[in-house]
This record gives sequence, C-alpha cells and structure tokens, in this order.
Amino acid sequence: MKIKCDKIRKSFIYVFGGSVLTEDFLLKNMRFIVTVLIIIFIFIGHRYTVLQKMAEIEKLERELKDAKYEALTISADLTKASRLTEIERLIEEEGLELKISNEPVYRIRKK
Repeated sequence: MKIKCDKIRKSFIYVFGGSVLTEDFLLKNMRFIVTVLIIIFIFIGHRYTVLQKMAEIEKLERELKDAKYEALTISADLTKASRLTEIERLIEEEGLELKISNEPVYRIRKK
C-alpha cells in the first residue's frame, strides 16, 4: 500500500512538476502533438457551427410549415368567398338590387 502511494505521488510530481516536458519522447514529437491539438480545436469549432446551423434550419423549417398552413387557410377562405352562392348571399345581405341574368353570354368576334 505504501509503495503504491509513493508511486502515485512520484508520478504526480513527475507530470505536474514539468519534468515530463523535458523527456526526449515529448520533445521529438512536439510538432505532432501540436498538430493533433490544432485539429481537435478545429473539429470542436466546426461541430459547434454545424449544430448552430442545424438549429437554424429546424427553426426555418417550422416557419415554412406555418407559412404553408397559413397560405392553405387563406386559399380556402378565398375559394369559399368566390363561390356563386356566397356572392349571392353577400348581395342579399347588403340589400343590393343585383340579380343573375338568365340570358346566355354573347361573344362578339371581329372578322
């Protein structure tokens, strides 16, 4: 048990004391370690921007869906308002003296 504690203490002092940085292995591979760290930071930054853009896409898709439903509702209202029976009802409510002609429509053509 005492040997294990001493080993942990020595390795802790070795790592945080800075002597691990003077090792030949770290000095030889410093470029590789720095390159890996840069790639990791770029990956984290890229992932963050992708997540932000995905959230924005979801928000815009919800807005598009709402706009489609609103357009469908407006189209249904316009279709309803332009029906002949609806027009006749509105004319009658307003008290206008308009009536539907029983005669067919004549087209005059130029020869």
